[in-house]
Amino acid sequence: MSSNKWLSNGHGLVQNGTHQPKRALRIAGASGGVFDRFRSIEDFAADPTIDVIFGDWMSEISMAFRGSEKADRQSSLQEQEALAFEMSFIAALKPGLKNIAKHKQKVTVNAGACDAEAMARKVQDLCEEYGTDLKVSWVTGDDVTEQVKDLISKGETFLSLPSETPITDWGAEPVFAQCYLGGVGICEALKGGADIVICGRVADASPVIGTAMWWHGWGREEFDKLGYALIAGHLIECSAYITGGSFTGFKKDLLKANNCTNLGFPIAEIESNGQFVITKEEDAGGIVTVETVTAQLIYEIQGPFYYNSDVTANLENIRLVQEGPNRVRVLGVVGSPPPPTTKVGITAKGGWQAEFHFFLTGLDIKEKAEMVERQTIASMGDYRKDFHTLKFTVTGSVPGRPRNQDEATVDLRIFAQTRNADLVSAGEHKGVAPDTPSFAKWCIENCLQGYPGATPAMDMRQGVGKPYFEYWVALFPQELAKHEVHTFDGKTIPIPPPTNTKVYSRQQPSYETTSPLPLSTWGETVQAPLGYIVHGRSGDKSSDCNVGFFVRNDDEWDWLRSTLTVAKIRELLEDEDKGGKIDRFEISRVRGVHFLLRDHLDRGVNSSSSYDCLGKNVCEYLRCKMVDIPRVFLDRGKI
Repeated sequence: MSSNKWLSNGHGLVQNGTHQPKRALRIAGASGGVFDRFRSIEDFAADPTIDVIFGDWMSEISMAFRGSEKADRQSSLQEQEALAFEMSFIAALKPGLKNIAKHKQKVTVNAGACDAEAMARKVQDLCEEYGTDLKVSWVTGDDVTEQVKDLISKGETFLSLPSETPITDWGAEPVFAQCYLGGVGICEALKGGADIVICGRVADASPVIGTAMWWHGWGREEFDKLGYALIAGHLIECSAYITGGSFTGFKKDLLKANNCTNLGFPIAEIESNGQFVITKEEDAGGIVTVETVTAQLIYEIQGPFYYNSDVTANLENIRLVQEGPNRVRVLGVVGSPPPPTTKVGITAKGGWQAEFHFFLTGLDIKEKAEMVERQTIASMGDYRKDFHTLKFTVTGSVPGRPRNQDEATVDLRIFAQTRNADLVSAGEHKGVAPDTPSFAKWCIENCLQGYPGATPAMDMRQGVGKPYFEYWVALFPQELAKHEVHTFDGKTIPIPPPTNTKVYSRQQPSYETTSPLPLSTWGETVQAPLGYIVHGRSGDKSSDCNVGFFVRNDDEWDWLRSTLTVAKIRELLEDEDKGGKIDRFEISRVRGVHFLLRDHLDRGVNSSSSYDCLGKNVCEYLRCKMVDIPRVFLDRGKI
């Protein structure tokens, strides 16, 4: 090829003004959260076949916590005393820096949390300290606190996505608001020569979208390709969740195979037409199968449409093909324009929370718990009204014939929330004292007049209050976000909102199956736990809980879709049915049915009074419930 015919665009080639297809982008998913295993960046940096290292460091917890830190810093005129970004990324990055420079890899992360600029400057200093010439740019515009407050003052209702109630019903004062940005800013930063791009609240999959746009030269309206990149990002952003983590088939493929202590981190190989293959590190454990990919596909989705600021992907016709050991190809993604809005998380300070535990053993568990509750509330007296949450929960049950004392013991948790720090020993008087009115004192002072065998947990630290946050999720106009890229060489590049958008209904499509088959279709049935033949996974989005199920064989799919109706899910939930709306849809080509339990999780992870604050055990609860299963399916063996 002649030199005047081909021009380099930094990574690919342009011929006569037309971008030519190049090899697949190999992008590695190095983190699914703040406390994920730190080895990933170092190990991926040592692999010259990896083009880009991507990681997700953000969650609704970090958005609330770091956002509050930033608000406190601004209100007290502090400069950098409170870090509003994730330092764990720095620790993970250090051992990989020299190899990242050596192999000319790129890094795109959202670890900037609520202060991407501060983190970017720290990372740039680190790159220089390690003797590399790596260039760091950063993305801003996710902090929309002032815009949200202004809109509220003008009457904007910011309807809650889970509950459809207006923000005026919240009863909390917003201190920080952060919207979810797309990947175009990341693409522009990479085009401008950045090696490391630090973001705050871009959507979890946005770094993958932006990186694929840059690598393959895609435009903003190539929606099918962008839709594939969105799903690739969704699949690898939770790191080992797609290589065996949280997989309901763990017993055979991981535990019994002695393959569970070092699950490999995932890699997506994204081709120029958008299609991609999911694989993993070769020299680590774990598995990549159609089943592990399906488990992640149905996780933390809200319906058949997966929205992002750059594109909307339809999930209903996705299919998966096992191409080889630990290689699964994803097909059938259909993209369409993004909505003109994006999600916004609004943080408020909720107050203080504390908990106290008693151990109940043997007989009369219900009556023992009732006695603790009556005595504790009586001790509180008029202070009871100062606790807006006070919950007594027994966890566990005593078997009919316990073989040891541990089997015969359950936990009674007393959980409290208040706006009065003094009542949880976190105000003027720090710590629990016998002569100071406080939650823990009222719990423990009844021991000597308590139930038979009354035994409290001896560690009183949980009885001392810690701050908690309220978190409100709504929609925010993309055009009002000041999306910008700040380059390593001092430029600021504005990122305009998408011009080709589509307004979607707030209510995602929800439906029961068509042409359900009667149970008699498969002959004799047996009462057995649903999870004997059904895989699944559940999780949270704010106070919504999403639960997906899938099966191994086509005839089992006909049974699953016919059996798992909304009414059946309510029946299986029993006491856990909060009475809220439940949405349902199907992904037939992966033999999956998905349910969205609206506003199910007591305000969400930041303020939940439940042990299952992330909703991850809702699926496991439902999988242990008894249903009528055709014997022919059970005869194939349990999961």
